[in-house]
Amino acid sequence: MHAMQYELTLPADYDMDIIRARVAAKGHLLDDWTGLGLKAYLIRERGVHASAVNQYAPFYLWNTVHGMNSFLWGGGFQGVSDDFGRPSVRQWTGLAYEEGAAAGSPARVAVRRRQPVPDGAESARCASEAADEARRLAAEDGALLAAAVVDTSRWELVHFSLWTHDAPKAAGDVFQVLHLSAPGVGLLARGRQW
Repeated sequence: MHAMQYELTLPADYDMDIIRARVAAKGHLLDDWTGLGLKAYLIRERGVHASAVNQYAPFYLWNTVHGMNSFLWGGGFQGVSDDFGRPSVRQWTGLAYEEGAAAGSPARVAVRRRQPVPDGAESARCASEAADEARRLAAEDGALLAAAVVDTSRWELVHFSLWTHDAPKAAGDVFQVLHLSAPGVGLLARGRQW
């Protein structure tokens, strides 16, 4: 499993209905993308869920590197670049993925929490704790899924989870989910990824 996200931070007075309309018109285009586990079309709105910014920030879980590269280099990503300029795309390697009891239900919000892997920390212990946290989050009421991923160039852990309600039992940045493309979510390997 590989994770990916880009963030388009928009002006404070930006009409977020423009993004809603974009997702309503184009979100279905990835509903059957080969190699994609899921894409959560996410926004943050200034003043909603304690957000200080307006932001469009889709989050992806990929089953295959080929699928991810086909999106980035084969045309899928070009529309974002054409309309907003080419954003930096963060990528993480999967540590753990768990389905929640609410899997298959509509997602209302997503939570993303970033945390550094401390200098001198034992790698195996950090990875195990991240996998345990994914399992804990997935077991919470209203959780659709939880994933733990790591960027080893920055030594940063990211916990990502999807929820059926606006009061998730997870700490981090809260995003509204506008659409979920999940053609290969059932193919994402569950549990630890090592």
